[in-house]
Order: sequence, then structure tokens, then C-alpha cells
Amino acid sequence: MTTVVIEADQTWTGEAFESGVQIRIGDDGRIADVGRLGLAPTLRLADRAILPGFVSAHSHAFQRGLRGRGERFPTGSGSFWTWREAMYGLVAGLDADAFESLCLRTFREMRRAGITTVGEFHYFHHGPEEDGWAYDERVLKAASTAGIRIALLEVYYRTGGIGQPLEGAQRRFRTPSPTAYWEQMDRLAGLVDPRRQSLGASVHSLRAASLEDLREIYDEARRRDLVFHIHVEEQRREIEEALAYYSRRPMDLLLGALGTATDVTAVHCTHTHPEDMERFIASGGTVCVCPLTEANLGDGIPGLPFLLERGGSACLGSDSNARISLLEEMRWLEYGQRLSTQSRGIFWDDGGQVARNLLRAATTTGAVALGVDAGRIAPGAWADLVAIDLTAPTLAGWEPETLLESLVFGAAEEAIAATCVGGEWEERW
Repeated sequence: MTTVVIEADQTWTGEAFESGVQIRIGDDGRIADVGRLGLAPTLRLADRAILPGFVSAHSHAFQRGLRGRGERFPTGSGSFWTWREAMYGLVAGLDADAFESLCLRTFREMRRAGITTVGEFHYFHHGPEEDGWAYDERVLKAASTAGIRIALLEVYYRTGGIGQPLEGAQRRFRTPSPTAYWEQMDRLAGLVDPRRQSLGASVHSLRAASLEDLREIYDEARRRDLVFHIHVEEQRREIEEALAYYSRRPMDLLLGALGTATDVTAVHCTHTHPEDMERFIASGGTVCVCPLTEANLGDGIPGLPFLLERGGSACLGSDSNARISLLEEMRWLEYGQRLSTQSRGIFWDDGGQVARNLLRAATTTGAVALGVDAGRIAPGAWADLVAIDLTAPTLAGWEPETLLESLVFGAAEEAIAATCVGGEWEERW
């Protein structure tokens, strides 16, 4: 790859769109310089605006196979548990090739939606023989084929409920012990492509591991300088089970077991008490919310207005990938708070700042949560970018000072013209 100088009509500088800004990309796939460089552009993008590529910090790629199949609920049934049965049915029927094909379909759709980095929260490890870790490599292969940057969040999954054994299709998620987990992480470390792939540690939830195993995985992750992710308080049933077994709520248990939240991303936190959320954030934690999936499953609306006011503590994920759109995830993150009675009217005095905080959640904070040097247009960062079509009908009437709000609150994937990962471009169509 040769050095490239990109100049679009508008470029996001971190606070606003500006014209005349150039991005110089080195042959290592990283951004070398940004600004009014006065260079002859090698790639002039007319009628385009450049943003950092979007980051989905939480995905289960194989669940893309449930699209159109998880919305059929018998009368009187709970949506999540019916969906859960459908998910286990999907798991039981997938061989390695079909699994990889689903992952590839998901990752390609993400690129078309402007997503250049995905945090793949991967717990589907084994084939029908329930051993061998064969599906881990298939995720990396699918990401490579799609050309998406991936942080493979290898999931520790030992119990099927608090103090309960794995059952049925869950056995294909099995992690025998922390020792076996880190042996597999060492093997994966030798397989990842450092230009586009990295590893992170995760425990599925407090339902899937003892507190002792949770702490052991987290401590070793910190020793290896790896990020750590975990589902927390997604459904009320999880909280009820934790209270029955431990007499404490999951977030309180998590903070007590780890002693800190440094490098920890808690996913969902739909039913987390505000006081526990404040403690988690104050201890260094990040929250990843997935509004489209949380709505699809009827889980609820997390109370996050103070996170959006501050910025930098919330990121976004596509989770089940029932709908892949970081634009909609941004929109519904804010809409959910706007609709919530506990946060109504708190932070809508400055719509521009809200849009900036939403974009930060969809880019910078997600990249930090994954330990990836992306999500920003700055020297040293990977050249992961999304190009917006300024002629898209849904953006008609934009001005530089309103373009971000027009994009976040009014546009859809038809406005995504192309994505760039490590300096390599791919047109959307």
C-alpha cells in the first residue's frame, strides 16, 4: 500500500465537520497526519463527508440466523424465553460451515452499515461433539473475508445458570476451566492478524461462572493487558436468580468480586440501579447498550441519561443483529432516554452536544472498550473511516453545522457510501 492523501467535502474533526481537511494514510494502514496539509489529494471524495468508522462493541454474529424467526411468540408467552428457545434450536442445527457463513453474512452487512470494527462476544465454541474449539477460528476467518476489524471477545461459559450444569445446546458453549480457557487464548493469539484482529477476555455473565472463576479470568486479563466484557442485569430473571442464590444483585456482585471496574465493559445494564451504575462508572467501567436488541426482546430501557450527558462512558453494540444499523442504535439510545420518565427533559438543551455524545458512543468509546486504536480521525489511529453520501435524499438540506444531527436523527444506510478499514476502501454497493 502506498501513502494516500484523502480529501472529502466535509471531514469530522472531533467537534464539527470542516472543509479543506486532508487525511494522510501511511503504508502501515494508520493515519499519519490530519489537517489542512496543503497536499495534492490522491483520493478526492466529492459529495462525501468522512467520519470515523462505526464500532459495534457487542455482537453475536451467528444470531443473524434468527432474523424473522425470533418474533413469533405464542399467546401469553414471554418474548425473551421464546426467543431463547429459538436460539438454542439454531445452535443445535449449525455445523461449522453454516456457522461461518452466518458470521460472514453479518460482517458484510456491518460493512454496508458503516461499521468498521466489531467486538464479537463469542461463546459458540464447539461442534456437535462439544469439544475442540473449532468454531473460534471460523469467526476470525469470516471477519478476514469480510475485511472488518474484529476484537474477538473469547467467552468463558462454564455453568448453565447460577450453580447449575450446562444443558442441551449450551454444552456447545462449554469452557471446562480457567486453565483450558487461557490455553485456548494462547492458541488464538498465534492465529490473529495483528493488522485487523485482536483478542479480549470475557465471562458470559454471573449465570455462567462462579465468582471465583470470574475473578480468576479478570485478573489474568489485566495481567495480559486485555479488555474484559460481561453481560450484566439484562433481564429481571437474572437479578432474581442472583438475589435467591447470593442475596445480592449482579452488578453489586461484580464490583465486589473484581474490586474495580478498570477495563471492564458491562453489557446491557438494563435493570441496574442508578447507585450501582454510578459506582461502576466511578470505578472505571464502561456500559455497552444495544437498544435495537433490547427493544426487540422487550427487555426494557436502561437509565443512562447521565452517561450521555458526560459522554465517554457508554458505547453501542448490535448484539443479536436482528437489525444492523449503528445509526439507529444511536438514535434509539437517545430516544429511549427521551421517552423514559426518569430522564425526561434532562439533557436536550443542546441537540448538537447530544449528537456528538451519540457519535462518540458509536465510535471512540466503543473502540476504547475493545482496546482498539480506532474510532477517531487522528495521527496514529487505524485509518478506519466511513464515507457519507451528501446527496442522499434523507440528508437533503444539510449544512455543515447541522450535518451530524441530520445524519444521526434522520438518515439510514442509504447514506453510507463506503467504508475504509486500515486504509483499504470498499464501496457500499
